[in-house]
Amino acid sequence: MSYTEATRKAVRAWKEHGVRRFAPLAANIVAERVARPAADVITYIPPDGDRSLKRGHQPARDLAVELGVLWGLQPANLVERVRPVARQTGLSRAARRRNVRGGFGASAHDVLPRVVLVDDVYTTGATVDAAASALRSAGARTIDVVTFARAVR
Repeated sequence: MSYTEATRKAVRAWKEHGVRRFAPLAANIVAERVARPAADVITYIPPDGDRSLKRGHQPARDLAVELGVLWGLQPANLVERVRPVARQTGLSRAARRRNVRGGFGASAHDVLPRVVLVDDVYTTGATVDAAASALRSAGARTIDVVTFARAVR
């Protein structure tokens, strides 16, 4: 789904205003448009600790759990933040890449070979690229990235 103004408002309500009921709807929308990837496990981009506490929920995790139900994949917490990362909003593509480089690690030392990595919005790919690098370092060979929306530039 393109990151239109209507989508942006829905995602903001989901992420910043605690509209937790949105995850099942978002998962159904994704599953209608994206075929189940050939994967062993589904994981997600972990939130910044402070933002997670403030929000009281984790949209990417919630989406991964709901997609896991629809696709018959067991969700697992395979990615962790290894250092604080500044908010990406307003940063250029290059600045986003620098911001998240080395910001993630694998929380398991032996990751299954085929992984679905879920995030709520794909903007430049910097976040999922950094997380995918951590998963590859831990043994993943194929990583399919799935998001609810994608910013089109």
